[in-house]
Amino acid sequence: MHRSRLSTFVLDCNVDDLAAAAEFWSKALNRPLLPPEPDEPNYLRLSSSEDEPILYVQKVDHDSRIHLDIETDDLEAEVTRLEQLGARRLTFVRRWWLMQAPTGQVFCVLNPQRGPLADKPNANQWE
Repeated sequence: MHRSRLSTFVLDCNVDDLAAAAEFWSKALNRPLLPPEPDEPNYLRLSSSEDEPILYVQKVDHDSRIHLDIETDDLEAEVTRLEQLGARRLTFVRRWWLMQAPTGQVFCVLNPQRGPLADKPNANQWE
C-alpha cells in the first residue's frame, strides 16, 4: 500500500529574469513570494496554504508551460502504478522521476514535500 496526491504546480518560464517572472505570478495570483532557497537558484516559491498545492516559478531552457508534480510515500510503487495506466518514465532527476502521460504532458513524481502523506486527508491510498 502507498499514498500519493497532487503536490505542486510548476510554472516553467523560459526567461532571463526569473525574479520578474515570479513577481508577475505573485501579483497575478495574489500570493507573496517566499525567500529564495540558496541551493535552488532556478526556483522561486509563492506562498500557499497547507491544503493547497505548492506553487513554484522555475527558470527553464525549454518552452514555457505549466507542469504538475505528484508526491508519494513510495516512489517506485507510484511510478509503476502510473506506468500501468500508460505513462512512461523519461529520466530520473536528482530525487524524482520525470514522466510523460499517454496524452503527452510531462510531469514529475517525487517524495512528500510537506511531511508524511498518512496525515493528509486529501492523499489517495493505493493497494
